[in-house]
Amino acid sequence: MRTAERHRFIGELLRARDEVTVDELVAECSASGATIRRDLEILAANGVLKRVHGGARSLVARGENPGYGQRELEEQDAKLRIAAAVDALLRDREHVWLDSGSTATAIAQRLSNRDLTLMPMSLHGVAALGGGRPELILPGGKLIPGEQSFRGPMAESNIRSLRFDTAIVTPCALNMKDGLLAHDLDDAAVKRAGLESASRVIAAGSGSKWNANAVALVAAMDAVDVIVTDLRPSPEDLDRLSQLSVEVVIA
Repeated sequence: MRTAERHRFIGELLRARDEVTVDELVAECSASGATIRRDLEILAANGVLKRVHGGARSLVARGENPGYGQRELEEQDAKLRIAAAVDALLRDREHVWLDSGSTATAIAQRLSNRDLTLMPMSLHGVAALGGGRPELILPGGKLIPGEQSFRGPMAESNIRSLRFDTAIVTPCALNMKDGLLAHDLDDAAVKRAGLESASRVIAAGSGSKWNANAVALVAAMDAVDVIVTDLRPSPEDLDRLSQLSVEVVIA
């Protein structure tokens, strides 16, 4: 396995198991003990796992939101397709609000050569866009460790002081009953400020976000103009989305 493949494999393994040993990973990955130990140190530094003697322990309690480092390893191909589809929906010189999270970072990377004005809501997004063509506006506010995302009243106020052509929201979960959801109230408040400050709202997320669990309401589905996802919703959901005039783009 290549390094990125090993990291994804280890991350996925610790989604299903509480612990794994170095010896088990050596056998599974056909790599040396030194290589596996180096992999575990890197993943621990990125918040994917906890390093313990002889192996690693999962940081993901079932039913809880995994950390950014874990999510960054997952569904990478789907995120790239979603990013390309979002890119195709934007016009040059638009003013765009861009949410935080691993999907938003993939979108930022895709937009790094576009002629846009962008407000990215995380330092991961800033880094992905840095040195590219877009003009960046930073929201300020409190910076959340690990997520490296901007939160709090200052961020919300700065978002609401501007008007955007498009808001790209990456919900933690979505469903037809509740709409767009987030894992905490602070994240939901920032997402809400972004979509309420834009003329058009694009909700971007993989199929795993449909009917997933999250506790904080961002907005009802009728606040969305376009959904970009990699998994076709059910016929019933597509019919309801059509009634709400929500366009669905399958990446």
